[in-house]
Parts: sequence; C-alpha cells; structure tokens
Amino acid sequence: MDQLPIRYAKSGDFNIACAAVGTGPPDIVFIQGSISNLGVNWEDARYRGWCERMASFSRLILFDKRGMGLSDRVQAGNPRTIEAHVRASFGTDTRAILPTIHVSTLVLHRTNDEAVAVGQGRYVAEHIPGARLVELPGVDHLPWINGDDLLDEIQEFVTGSRPTPDADRMLATVLFTDIVGSTERAAEVGDRRWAELLVAHQASMRRELDRFKGEEVDTAGDGFLATFDGPTRAVRCALSAVGSARAQGLHIRAGLHTGEVVRVGGKPGGVAQHIGARVAALAGADEVLVSSTVRDLAAGSGIEFTDRGNQVLKGVPGEWRIYGAGT
Repeated sequence: MDQLPIRYAKSGDFNIACAAVGTGPPDIVFIQGSISNLGVNWEDARYRGWCERMASFSRLILFDKRGMGLSDRVQAGNPRTIEAHVRASFGTDTRAILPTIHVSTLVLHRTNDEAVAVGQGRYVAEHIPGARLVELPGVDHLPWINGDDLLDEIQEFVTGSRPTPDADRMLATVLFTDIVGSTERAAEVGDRRWAELLVAHQASMRRELDRFKGEEVDTAGDGFLATFDGPTRAVRCALSAVGSARAQGLHIRAGLHTGEVVRVGGKPGGVAQHIGARVAALAGADEVLVSSTVRDLAAGSGIEFTDRGNQVLKGVPGEWRIYGAGT
C-alpha cells in the first residue's frame, strides 16, 4: 500500500484523523504514543511494514489523538501545547481500574526499554486478573523498531497461532563428510590427542570450504554439512578435503547430491539433503561418492566418475545410480 487511506471522524467539535488497514476480523485499535502524525509516520518504511504485517491478520485502525498530527488542534501545535499533551498523557493514573479489567490481556514490554521501565509493564500485568506478561529482549520503545518478535506474540494472542516461517527453495549441491572409524581412532590415540586432531580437521575443512566457496551449514561431532551453488566446486572440495584429512592421519568419506533445497529460518532441509546424507553413508574411507545428478551436471569438468551401479538409499524411494569421483 503506497498511501494511507486517511479519513476523518467527528469527536464533538473536532475532526479526528483515522485510517483502517486490512479487512479483519478482528479489529485492532492501535493507540499511538503522545505524539503522532499518520501521514508522516506512514512515510517510514519500518512503521508502514509493521502496520501492514499487523493488517495481514486483522483490520488495523489507526488515529491521531485530538490536537496531534492530522487531527484538529486545540491550538496551531506550539511547544506549550505539546508540553501540556505530554504532561496529561504521563500524568494519567490508571492503577485503580486495573483490577476491574476482566478480558484476555497480553502485556508486552522490552526488558531494557529506554523510555518506559519494565517494572511498569510488570505492575500492569500483576494487577489485571489473568493477564499474561511477555518480556522481550531489546531497548527500543517504539513497537515498529525491530518489532517482528512483538508481532509474533500479538498474532498468536489474537489468532491462536504464530506465522509459518517462509520457506525458500533453491537449487544447490549438498556435501556431507565424516571421519571413518572415529571411535577406534579416538581409542587408539587417547582423548587429548583426539581432541587436537578434531580441531585440526575442522580447521582444515573450513579452509577447503572457503577455498571452493562452500557454505558451512552444520558441524556435528566429526562431520560437516555444506552447500555449494555448483556441483563441480563441491566435488573438487570433497576430493581436496579427503587429501588434507589423509595428511593429518585421518580418513574421511564424502557424499554429494544436487537438488532443490528448502531453507526454513536460514537452515537448509528437504529431500535433497537426505539423499546427500544417504550417499555419504555408502562411501568408504577416502572415498567421494556422488549421485547421478551431480555426475550429469559436472560433465566436461575433467573430474573422473566411476559407475558404482544402482543403490537403494535408506528412506528414499526407488534406486539411485551412484558414481565414485576422482581426478
């Protein structure tokens, strides 16, 4: 929405600027702070984005208080008027009526709010029967500044569910590696030496990933999961990593597959990742195995592929043609 559909409602002899965004139900009335201007606020992309997100699950009603923004002014908006308005806002004491509120209430407050101490939010929640207090990290007072976490809480309170994280799909080559015979090797060299070997191996793997422009996704124990935007660099990275590990007295195996990867919350997942893990599980020490998809896409790269026949990948339907990679 490029422009806010501002209208005016009568309050006695005064015109109150207001606007509604979204369709609802439900209706959410957003009472802004001491000073506001709907027209000016809407020019702030953060404010506009916050309101539009709120309007995605409600009809959001905005307005400028009497004497503020686009609403009729008690006087032409001079400093004395603003001072009086702020004093009236902060001087209002509502403590006595808090126990009389008997509707579902959510109190949100940032723990290190620099404008209003969190103790005030705690007091409100303690004195409204059944109110739920959610303290969120941060120092910002205005809700549209870094306000996604506030919106999540509001959406769940209003609708009963949080938003589903966006899932991005992308074509990528996934690489899985792990150390072969790690338990036996650890028992052979002892805990201290094994820990040193692991640190050296992880540093070596990260150098290889950096060299071949791979993205480290996860490191679990002695294994790595990484993604690449092309299969050739991924295979070359795996082959180089095997050589580097061997020079350290370690033997790793690697498996690769290219497919559509689903990213949820920044982390990849999906069938392509499972296939890559199953291909790696078939590999032996110092061996790099790839799916037929990787072999086909890397044709003409100079990498040699040896046919290992059709294989059944645990949990993945059908048979898959697997190839060994070498130079």
